Amino acid sequence: MKRLLMLLFVVTQSATVLAMDSYTIDSRHTFPGFEIDHLGFSTQRGRFNSTRGNLKMDPEKGKGSLQVEVDAASISTGLEELEAHLRGEDFFDVQQYPKIVYQSTKLVFEKEKLVEVQGLLTMRGQTHRVDLKVDHFYCGRHFKTLKYVCGANASGALKRSDFGVDKYTPFLADKVKIVIQVEAIKD
Repeated sequence: MKRLLMLLFVVTQSATVLAMDSYTIDSRHTFPGFEIDHLGFSTQRGRFNSTRGNLKMDPEKGKGSLQVEVDAASISTGLEELEAHLRGEDFFDVQQYPKIVYQSTKLVFEKEKLVEVQGLLTMRGQTHRVDLKVDHFYCGRHFKTLKYVCGANASGALKRSDFGVDKYTPFLADKVKIVIQVEAIKD
């Protein structure tokens, strides 16, 4: 009986060590954004105000996964007329494609620091690889909530025409820079 209890203890401890930590995206502190050259005059910026998702990771083993779902209708540019146009068929077509989804294929760590997320972005029914470079990554206990939180800043780029969003090309740039600040709370 003593051996059985010892074996159960070792197995449960091993399973705990092998399990990845799970985090839920904090939608109050996560805003995928974009930058696009506007007719050569300026850089137009915007963001999405509604996101959800989860992160699983084991930095010591250099493994993990990230899944983020963005409400395409939550686009915000500071210009209501532009936002209405971007929600329409010429751009995000939110009636037919209400969600933009990013699913990682690999998290890349240097030592225990996340430095890149490789993944697939699905927008307007099209899925293409989009990799994100992480220039800031930090995990720690939040001073106010006392919950364990991880945060990151990441950036990448895509060609909007790959996703069927080619209205006004080449006058409106095809290349779009993606910038994301994300925070996730440990479950």
